Amino acid sequence: MKLANVKWIYLREVRDQLRDRRTLFTIAVLPVLLYPLLGMTFLQVAQFSREHKTPILLLGADSLPETPRLLDDDKFDTEIASEQDAKLFDLTIERALPPGVSLSTLRSWAEQEIQDGTYDAVVYFPDDFGVKLNEFRAAVADSPDDSETELPASIKQDRAIPEPELFVDTASDKSRMARDRVDSVLVRWRDSIVVDNLRDRRIPSAATKPFKVVSTDVSRERTRRAAVWSKILPFVVLIWALTGAFYPAIDLCAGEKERGTLETLLCSPAERSEIAWGKLLTIMTFSMATSVLNLLSMGMTGAFIVSRIAILGGGATKLAIGTPPPAAFLWLLLALIPLSALFSAISLAIAAFAKSSKEGQYYLMPVLMITLPLMMLPMMPTTELDLGMSLIPVAGVMLLLQALIEGQYLEAVRFVVPVMGVTFLCCLLAMRWAIDQFNKESVLFRESEQWGFGVWIRSLIRDRRDTPSLSAAVMCGVLLLMIRFFASFLFAMPETWDGFAMTTVISLVAFIAIPAIIMSVLLTRSPTKTLLLRAPRFEAIPMAALLALALHPANVALGLLVQKVYPYSPDIIEQLKVFESVIDGAPGLWAVILVLAVTPAICEEIAFRGFILSGMRHMGHKWVAILVTSVLFGAAHMILQQSLTACMIGMVLGYLAIQTGSLLPCIVYHLTHNSLSMIMAICVPTLIETYPGLSLLFSDGESGTLYQWPAVAVGLVVGVGLLNWFRNLPYDQTKEESLQKALDHQTAQIPAKS
Repeated sequence: MKLANVKWIYLREVRDQLRDRRTLFTIAVLPVLLYPLLGMTFLQVAQFSREHKTPILLLGADSLPETPRLLDDDKFDTEIASEQDAKLFDLTIERALPPGVSLSTLRSWAEQEIQDGTYDAVVYFPDDFGVKLNEFRAAVADSPDDSETELPASIKQDRAIPEPELFVDTASDKSRMARDRVDSVLVRWRDSIVVDNLRDRRIPSAATKPFKVVSTDVSRERTRRAAVWSKILPFVVLIWALTGAFYPAIDLCAGEKERGTLETLLCSPAERSEIAWGKLLTIMTFSMATSVLNLLSMGMTGAFIVSRIAILGGGATKLAIGTPPPAAFLWLLLALIPLSALFSAISLAIAAFAKSSKEGQYYLMPVLMITLPLMMLPMMPTTELDLGMSLIPVAGVMLLLQALIEGQYLEAVRFVVPVMGVTFLCCLLAMRWAIDQFNKESVLFRESEQWGFGVWIRSLIRDRRDTPSLSAAVMCGVLLLMIRFFASFLFAMPETWDGFAMTTVISLVAFIAIPAIIMSVLLTRSPTKTLLLRAPRFEAIPMAALLALALHPANVALGLLVQKVYPYSPDIIEQLKVFESVIDGAPGLWAVILVLAVTPAICEEIAFRGFILSGMRHMGHKWVAILVTSVLFGAAHMILQQSLTACMIGMVLGYLAIQTGSLLPCIVYHLTHNSLSMIMAICVPTLIETYPGLSLLFSDGESGTLYQWPAVAVGLVVGVGLLNWFRNLPYDQTKEESLQKALDHQTAQIPAKS
């Protein structure tokens, strides 16, 4: 790759984008105008914002006791509600129920009054409320002065105080506000009644509150400001970095397809990879410019609004948020480089795939739906920077930025390597995807076509091939995940082994294997070829069993590592305990292996290494097909910790399926792996007690039976050797894989010739 060509492409694209008025408006003009306009609107609206009075209807005023007073003329008593609080109420007082309204119709009448907007809340005091309250207070005053003696039962029953009712409509914001305001007044009035009761019994009112907890804030003002801005600024920067990358990418790829200028660029001496890198740098430039301009505009507008509010408030108004720390902008700019590269590469690949600018804009919403949860996760109060979170793309960068902005440099240094490593790896994968899109003529020169779900389904059936198409494989994977998701809510964990065995077998057969078999019959011309139902080389079967035996210690160690990085939640631990108790009720080891090893090995391999992997291979990349299938296979296990380990096992299973061209070695590997796990959990602890020599191979820990590290190391060495044996097996390539291999070979030969 020549840097001169990349530079030439970069300068050309930047010049073209600067000539586009729409791009300039989105990148430069909009950020400069947006926040000042929002600030001006905020100041204008703030002039009209005030507390509105709440219309309240109080029924049964004649039933209120004389002391302590709740009402004073036509408003709440000043000892209960201050003058400022009293101004918030538009109180209407009725001595009794309105004419024509009875206790049975009071609810419906109050509901109608609130819905009509006459009142926001209705308070009703029963007719004998005051009488019963006074009788109760008198009985309490005359009861024996013994702290260990409860009130007589006659006081509790005969003099029970009828409860007042507060009618509100929680579907209305105004009614909910009225409920909160009235409730605070009634609580203070009730407290005053308690104080009077204590006074009658000659007990000081301080007895109800013997001490007061004093809350002392030891944080500094700078730390408080940094804690607020550390959650706001990274989110704003990342959102604009994604938005600023997406629209230029659409114009540079899908837009050029529409204008017919992409062919001219492809005919230049520059390689496809050089064109992709030049466009990537252009998109990064505009992505970073958009984020920086938005950040500066928001900062200056925010500072102006803070100062303006302080002036309008006569200097008495002081916002707790303040201004962000100056070092925050430095950390944001540094983090913006890798994030812009990641978003730009993803946007470039999607824009290259799009047939038109309109189609490309439709892809923005799915990208936001995937990215926003990763951005929102660090903003949750329970989320903190640790090893597990640092390995999550985007979320780890945001948590690292929060630590740096808050001045927690030692905490940030601990996790800067995994955060940047994951981000860099994601950038490389995204850029590899983008370059691959530019190397495919079928992607660059796709023509727009009408799409409909019915037309698509009919085309899948009409245009069937020996193996499923890529879209059919994706549809199957999504369908299986949806079925597993809803089935997990429909079927609870059985408490007996018989119920558990029946539920497990039925769910695997009905929800995993049968859908894949039906789709193979309907959507392919050769179900046997799709599901790899052919005999492999004889040696492949025992070699697959040996491979599972050799890699099992490493898989167990990987599972332990995953549990340390992402510990089980208490709910998952309880579910696992129930699962263990159910397993203990099995009639024997053979039943456990039959249900948890044989059945999953057959059903899951038919679906994932059969139908889905066969369709995924039409992408043209063997390892990409294996990776995507493994991710779907891991996601089907629902629990995060099991999904991660299952994904790694799926990589090995997918490799076996392609290299051997048969599903049988995959079933043998899967069966052997699950069987070893069951044997370790059930039999090995007892065998260690009987044969102490097994402690050289196994060890008992808090997480259960584990392998010793020498066994893990030896197993890895043997496993690598067995995988190398499978690598030397010839395998059948799909048409797309053959074309991609030829294209990669041709691309590698161009630099050598030049």
